[in-house]
Amino acid sequence: MQEWATKRVRIHVSGQVQGVGFRPYAYRLARSLGLCGYVVNDPAGATIEVQGRAESLEAFAGRLATELPPLAIIRKMQREELPAVDREEGFAIRASAGGELADAQVTVDTAACADCLRELGDAADPRHRYPFINCTNCGPRYSIVERIPYDRANTTMSDFAMCELCASQYRDPADRRFHAQPVACPACGPTCRLVDPRGKEIACADPIAAAAEEIRRGRIVAVKGLGGFHLACRADDDNAVRRLRMRKRRDAKPFALMVRDLAQGGRLCLIDGAGEELLSGPQRPIVLLPRRDDAPVAESVATGLPTLGIMLPYTPLHALLLGFDLPPLVMTSGNISDEPLVKDNADAVAHLGSIADAILLHDRRIQRSIDDSVAQADERPDCRQAGGREPVLIRRARGYAPQPVTVGNAPSPVILAVGAELKNAVCLYRDGRGVLSEHIGDLKDGRVYRHFIRVINDLEALFDLRPEVIAADLHPQYLSTEYALRRAAGELAGRAGVPLVRVQHHHAHIVACLAEHGRGDEVIGLSCDGTGYGQDGAVWGCEVMRAGLGGFVRLGHLRYFPLPGGDAAARRTARPAAGLLAETFGPEWVSLPAAGRLRGKGDDLEAIAEQLAAGVNCPAGSSLGRFFDGVAAICGVAPANRYDAEAPMLLEGAAAEGVEDAYPFKLTDGEPFEIDYRPMVEALAADLRGRSDVAAVAARFHNTVASMLAEAARRARQMTALETAALSGGCLANRYLRRRLTGLLQADGFEVLTHSRIPCNDGGVALGQAVSAAARLADGPTRDEGN
Repeated sequence: MQEWATKRVRIHVSGQVQGVGFRPYAYRLARSLGLCGYVVNDPAGATIEVQGRAESLEAFAGRLATELPPLAIIRKMQREELPAVDREEGFAIRASAGGELADAQVTVDTAACADCLRELGDAADPRHRYPFINCTNCGPRYSIVERIPYDRANTTMSDFAMCELCASQYRDPADRRFHAQPVACPACGPTCRLVDPRGKEIACADPIAAAAEEIRRGRIVAVKGLGGFHLACRADDDNAVRRLRMRKRRDAKPFALMVRDLAQGGRLCLIDGAGEELLSGPQRPIVLLPRRDDAPVAESVATGLPTLGIMLPYTPLHALLLGFDLPPLVMTSGNISDEPLVKDNADAVAHLGSIADAILLHDRRIQRSIDDSVAQADERPDCRQAGGREPVLIRRARGYAPQPVTVGNAPSPVILAVGAELKNAVCLYRDGRGVLSEHIGDLKDGRVYRHFIRVINDLEALFDLRPEVIAADLHPQYLSTEYALRRAAGELAGRAGVPLVRVQHHHAHIVACLAEHGRGDEVIGLSCDGTGYGQDGAVWGCEVMRAGLGGFVRLGHLRYFPLPGGDAAARRTARPAAGLLAETFGPEWVSLPAAGRLRGKGDDLEAIAEQLAAGVNCPAGSSLGRFFDGVAAICGVAPANRYDAEAPMLLEGAAAEGVEDAYPFKLTDGEPFEIDYRPMVEALAADLRGRSDVAAVAARFHNTVASMLAEAARRARQMTALETAALSGGCLANRYLRRRLTGLLQADGFEVLTHSRIPCNDGGVALGQAVSAAARLADGPTRDEGN
């Protein structure tokens, strides 16, 4: 029995501290310092009581937050002195306290850790070359949990009984696999097999080696990973890549690549410190990086783009596959384009058998399909958190979902926010904490819409939350809004009606940015994207607003221009180009040299001119996304958007470095004021007439857009006396624009809020909807923002 000390401390921590090895970490730390007491999970995180000498207690408190397990994150730590306890022996890990919140226990999936990879390559280790090796510090979590609490019996690993080795490690608090729910080894865990496109097993000694040989020979192999299937082929084989495009029905959208290690990735892309940290971190997203001119990849991987999206292996299976001296691989989502990701073995044979020449299966069930996350690396100071830089997320999925976003602690009802139509994600929100789902996709496809409903049902069941309010977009034709309207009215089987709150699209963008930063004050919002339903029925997309969580006032916007063909203008870039030229030059636009650059691209300019003159199906829009499309067409960079934002991406890629000048523009008087782009369009057209350097023109255009938005923020500051600008909307995924605009605003004394952990595009809208609805409900009876 130890000598009793006179001091005792209770420490409460919140953050990502459950299911990540935090309790055994606290146990080992306390034992090493000779302290007694206990650690226990509780509804808001974990509670530790420690007792011992004063200097040991101070050392414990000081080291607790600085030597954390790889996946643990402490967001808040509170400490209080307690009376010493008599006759307490040792330090214990107590069973979890009753009433735990589900969202404190659902942890993200993470990449295999260095210790497991070391064992994977150790011929003397019992898990040598075992493709499902994992420990408390890594491996599957969210993708395999069926219900709460997160115990093995409640995961898909319940299909496998632990052998004595795994069970002994699972029970040992001093072991790295203590309470690692997916723990397994070759004697008791999942196994792989290789099958042909009809599902017939291919006889081979090593299915992973056989799959690697298929890929080496130029074949396409479907590979079952952590959150679903990938389709893999050699990235340096143009025939294989084109064959994959044809079979997958993906004409032009760039493919993601998987590289063996940073050295192989460095032969494809320029990788700076932030990129290296993001690539090799535990989340392992696809990282968009500048492409080397001599990158050994087929041009059809990412036609015309100056960037490539690369990732490192994040499962042991991927590491083993790439370890067979393969070149960089295309590693794209296992689906027909725009359909949900395939996750089950039978579905892989049924839906991927027409694409793949072989299918690498395993028998660990995937509970929910989760795409790879997509991120940009950024060195900006506002992209940092304790322990390293944060990414600028473009798609939030594996490795990041469903990590909650903490906005505050104000009580609220349970709110389900259903998001937008494109890049959909949904959000469950209660009492200042929002759980944003993984990326779902574009709801216009019927299979994706059904998946959207499944994700909603799954989140509600997993977190044991029943929505008391529904939040949705103003757009009357969004399928997400249609679902919300039906559910609010009690028209869905087994679902009682609940109140509905409608939130304007661009306001939701700005609120999502505020929520990410934990802010509740008013700001100047610059919300820039392709399409959002405006309060006046127009297509909004470049909005300057005074915005708080609960409401907004539109202070200014991009001058409206016609969008001939309506939705067709989002696909055929000559249409918004014609609208810009007609608004700038009048009816004679069709005879100008700038219009001549649009001819021969598949659009009948005379027919468009007649449509514009008659005003038939030419809705007005202030869309910055369509503005980018139109300028891309005038510059001859992109005749169409074959995938979302292709034209703006090509225009950004075309922009020359080192160009600092910009075109003229002006702001009108009045409220709301207008950003008048016509002087810019006139100068840009003249520039193209006198120069052949499209790269310089593209750079000046980007510079001008940044200057227009910065000047609009200054005007808004004069109107409101606000000094903080929040930037959101899909156009802010443009790195050139984001960096230049941020720099201009900061140089002018603004505090600038941008996105990092929450996508600036429509993938973040649901969080903004939920937080805005909660704020408005707290203020009293609410109504749609369209009223």
